Amino acid sequence: MEFTDVEPDADCVCGGCASRRRARLHAARIEDGGHRSARGARRAAVLVAAVGSVLGGAGGATAAPAPQPNSGTAIPDTPQGGVSGLHGESTTAPRLRAAQPATTRAEIMQRAQRWVDQQVPYSMSRYWSDGYRQDCSGFVSMAWNLGSSQTTWTLPNFADRISKDDLQPGDALIYNNPANPESGSHVVLFGGWTDSSRTRYIALEQTRPGTTKRSTPYAYWSNAGSYLPYRYRGLSQPMPVPDAYPGADKFGPGKVNPYVTRLGQMLVQRGGGRFYKEGPSPDWGEADRRATEAFQLAQGWRGAEADGIPGKDTWDYLVNHRGKDIPPAAARTSAPAPSTTTPPAPPAPAAPPGFPGAGSFGPGQVNDFVRLLGEQLVKKGYGRYYTEGPSRDWGEADRRNVEAFQRAQGWSGAEADGYPGPDTWKLLFG
Repeated sequence: MEFTDVEPDADCVCGGCASRRRARLHAARIEDGGHRSARGARRAAVLVAAVGSVLGGAGGATAAPAPQPNSGTAIPDTPQGGVSGLHGESTTAPRLRAAQPATTRAEIMQRAQRWVDQQVPYSMSRYWSDGYRQDCSGFVSMAWNLGSSQTTWTLPNFADRISKDDLQPGDALIYNNPANPESGSHVVLFGGWTDSSRTRYIALEQTRPGTTKRSTPYAYWSNAGSYLPYRYRGLSQPMPVPDAYPGADKFGPGKVNPYVTRLGQMLVQRGGGRFYKEGPSPDWGEADRRATEAFQLAQGWRGAEADGIPGKDTWDYLVNHRGKDIPPAAARTSAPAPSTTTPPAPPAPAAPPGFPGAGSFGPGQVNDFVRLLGEQLVKKGYGRYYTEGPSRDWGEADRRNVEAFQRAQGWSGAEADGYPGPDTWKLLFG
């Protein structure tokens, strides 16, 4: 058997071997005028098999079979490096094994959000200050706290295959392209569904020019049928959340932490279960705000004391089981008997609200204008896409209802894209 074409250090994770492997892959592309030769492709395939064998032999983990790519579809321009230690240095490290350091979903999302907040630049050869390679698989390796930068081919050794219906924040969607292992594969972190029909989700990913968090069609913009959902094996139960009030900065849009989960669980125990379509999670959502507001109103609080954000008193009442529970939803009552007295004059109509600007609407927007828009669409008879009442969180139901209203005006194309502009706003509220 001929071994001259095979990298002899395929199972070594030191910086020198990793650099030589990358140099050979780059040289193969240059020799072929920018395309991988048949010999280079064969070498890459053998390299992938070698890495899979090393990892698969540890702890009984086996590599998942690679899905076949969809022909004729675009692939993300996010090439990745090979398996490497932190900062690319691993001169004294033993062979990598498919160990699963314990972590929680909240910790996974917190680590991922740090890269989003820092806008880490994309690179397949550079390493961020925390030691992880700045490409798509390095990003998920960091979020999962693996202690090394893996590849889309080796990440499955640390995870279990799950179904679409089982996806929860912190899971991953992996696409492997056997025809182009280095440049044709991709992985994103799942951040939660954006609509009840589960056609779009929040994807956190490392792609050019840097870390992004955006609403994404399931399973991805391209090669959607070949992305497979995975769950990290090292998930552990979170430590008990202390009873002490953590501060208002732990709650509100964009917050992801164990205190949000604890809040939701306590609210469910106090009668707020009807606000949650799914169980409480570390991700703050409209269900948390509405349930908190309902609990605050049940105590007789009003105004700023019932804004849906838990303050010290709200937290104290929940932790110590004080105050009144959230009452059940008001039952529908029969119409009152006609009054014989003269009804009071109706109040003067309020002035229509001014258009807040296009930036108030779209994926990721959470504000009162989104809820106001939804309520007005329902009043006008364009609320059929809502499975629940309009909320402050922009979702696909809002976009489809706006689009239906725009098309009813005879508009099409860019004028009926589902996003309200000044004319849409004026017609709705005029």
